[in-house]
Amino acid sequence: MKSLPHQYRASAIAGPEGEVALESDGLDTFVSAPPIEFGGPGDRWSPETLLAAAIADCFILTFRAVAVAMKLTWTTLRCNVEGTLAREEGKTRFTEFTVQVQLQVPHGTEEARACILLQKAKDGCFIANSLSSHVNFEIAVTVTPEV
Repeated sequence: MKSLPHQYRASAIAGPEGEVALESDGLDTFVSAPPIEFGGPGDRWSPETLLAAAIADCFILTFRAVAVAMKLTWTTLRCNVEGTLAREEGKTRFTEFTVQVQLQVPHGTEEARACILLQKAKDGCFIANSLSSHVNFEIAVTVTPEV
C-alpha cells in the first residue's frame, strides 16, 4: 500500500437532461441518473445508490484485508446498506445509514473471533467513517453446519 495521503479524482459531464457520464482516468465511463424519487428513470445508479454502494464495498474490502491479516477463513460476506435521506436543519441530507452485515464462515470457526474481526472492519471502513451521518452496523455471523 502507498503511504497516505491518497488522491482520487472523478469527473461528471452532462447536458440539461438525461444521464450523467462519470469518468476517472483508467476507468470505463459510467452513467448515472436521478433516482425515481427525484423524477429519474429508476433504472440506473444514482448518486444516492452509489453512496450506499460505496459504504458496502468499502466495508467488504476492509474486512477482506482484516481477515487476511488475521488468517480468518470465511465463505461469503453480504453487506446491505440503506440510507435515509431527510430534511434536517433546512437541508436535505443523509441522516442515517443502516448497514446489515451477514458473514458466513466454515464449520469450526470461532464465531466470537469472526465478530471481533467484523468490528475491526467496521472501525476501519473509511467511507463510513468519513460521513457526518449516523452509521448503524448490524452484524451477524453464520457458521456452516457440520456435514
